[in-house]
Amino acid sequence: MAFVRSRANASSGIGVAAECRQTFLELQRKKAHRYVVFKIDDKGKEVVVDKAGAATESFDDFIDSLPEADCRYAIYDFDFVTQENCQKSKIFFVAWSPSVSRIRAKMLYATSKERFRRELDGVHYEIQATDPSELDIDVLRDRAH
Repeated sequence: MAFVRSRANASSGIGVAAECRQTFLELQRKKAHRYVVFKIDDKGKEVVVDKAGAATESFDDFIDSLPEADCRYAIYDFDFVTQENCQKSKIFFVAWSPSVSRIRAKMLYATSKERFRRELDGVHYEIQATDPSELDIDVLRDRAH
């Protein structure tokens, strides 16, 4: 019988599945994914991978992967070209909490966010978004420059 080690969050009791860190490292080091969406499992015990977008997917695919009425965490690998014509990449952490989502879900995600965010070593910027207008490609572009 194999046991999966999950580290619990002291403030909310939510753990982080090992697959979350592994998938993040695949995005960060191997560029295997464009984005990864995470959710708190149905039992409310740990953060798990909800969806990993292929490296060829677009920003619109990322936005479409976020549910309209439920909270999620996500990371997005944003590629851009600097004024010096250098190819760069910045990783954004997104705390997605739509205004129409349940209050309990908002509270659970808010209390677990910092602990989960610390698991993802190498994130450059963080964005808190409650609707798609707060998560526009121009917002990422402005933050990256």
